[in-house]
Amino acid sequence: MTRVCLVGDDDVNLKYELLSRETARNALVTYDLREPFANTVGIETVSLGSAVALLNDLDWYLIRFVEDVLVLEPSISETEWLSRDLATAIRDDRIDVDDTGRFLKVYGVVDGETTDDTETTADTDERTQADDAADATDDRDDTGEKGKTADPSQERPPELVDPMLVARTGETIPEYDLRAVDETLLVRLTEAEFDA
Repeated sequence: MTRVCLVGDDDVNLKYELLSRETARNALVTYDLREPFANTVGIETVSLGSAVALLNDLDWYLIRFVEDVLVLEPSISETEWLSRDLATAIRDDRIDVDDTGRFLKVYGVVDGETTDDTETTADTDERTQADDAADATDDRDDTGEKGKTADPSQERPPELVDPMLVARTGETIPEYDLRAVDETLLVRLTEAEFDA
C-alpha cells in the first residue's frame, strides 16, 4: 500500500476544508482517512500510480489548503517519504529510483499533547466542523458501524515541525538541529525542489 499524507497550512483545519467541499469529499469517500500528524490527512492507496492520480484529482484543494504532500511507497523505502514532485517523476519514469535519496527535507516530530482546558473556542469549533464534515461522508467500517468521533481528552497526534533541507553524503545525513524533537521524518526531494 502506498500512503499519502497531506500536511495542512497552519491557518486551516485541513480535514474540514477537504470534507466540506463536494468535489474533494467525493474524491476521498472511498478512503479511510487518518490523522497521522496534527492537522494532516493520511490516506492509503493501492499503488504509487493511484496515489499520484488522487493527488491530481485534489490539486485545486492542495494549492489552497496544503503546505506539503508526502508519499510513502514501501517498494522504494519503508521509512523515507517522497515529495509529490518526486513521486510523480518516479511514476512517469523521469527519475530512476536509484537516483533518489540524496536531497532531503527533514521534519522534526514532536509528541502531541493531551487536550486541556486551554484549548480555544475557535479550536473546538474547527474540530466540531471537521467531525461534522467527516460524518457527512458516512464512513462505515466493515461491520457497518459508523466511525466514532475521537475523544477530545485523548492525546493529540504528533506534530511535524520546522522542516530543513539537507543533502545526504554517503550513508549519513546532517543532524537535525533546529530545535529539540522526539524524532525526525525524512522526505526525499527532486534536485529542483532542493535548489528552489
